[in-house]
Amino acid sequence: MVSPSPAEAQLSAHHRKKQPEQVRRALLDCAAQIAAEQGAQSITIQAVAERAGVTKGGLLHHFDSKQALLAAVFSDLLDQMDREIDRSMAGDTVMRGRFTRAYVRACFSDRKLGDRSLWGALSVAIVSEPALRALWSTWLDGRMARHAETDGDPALIAVRLAADGVWLADMMEKTGGLRRYPQAFETVLLDMAGG
Repeated sequence: MVSPSPAEAQLSAHHRKKQPEQVRRALLDCAAQIAAEQGAQSITIQAVAERAGVTKGGLLHHFDSKQALLAAVFSDLLDQMDREIDRSMAGDTVMRGRFTRAYVRACFSDRKLGDRSLWGALSVAIVSEPALRALWSTWLDGRMARHAETDGDPALIAVRLAADGVWLADMMEKTGGLRRYPQAFETVLLDMAGG
């Protein structure tokens, strides 16, 4: 089989039916893969475009800057976390602390992935990028408003802060975090949250 010349491939790409949502999804997935493999600092317009098989202009059509792409990857990750938390809450019949227990489970869910954890890869970016911190704060404020009645108790807030502390330790120490705060620590926090 003869491969098309670059001009033929470009012409074929030009005549292909445009599928913007699929391209956008591919860009997000490729950026997430790069972050998980090499860290968030490796997410560049060029690297993501190459991995997704689109031009830099094609990527910039969907995301007008690296910061916009990073924010979209982070928003997508928050959407995934939302779904994970909702699934966990659906299986928990005890109302008091239900969100807190789901939050703890979500925080501990990919710790064993270590450097391959997307949360781990984006952790540094969350700390250094004001826009990502704002996305996180908005997400957390929304969840807290929704679950204030069942999860507003100071003891439950302390449990969530402890889970955040484990996440921060993992971010700072990478491999040392699992030794200092073993995965079994999740059970301790769940017990404190009434699980």
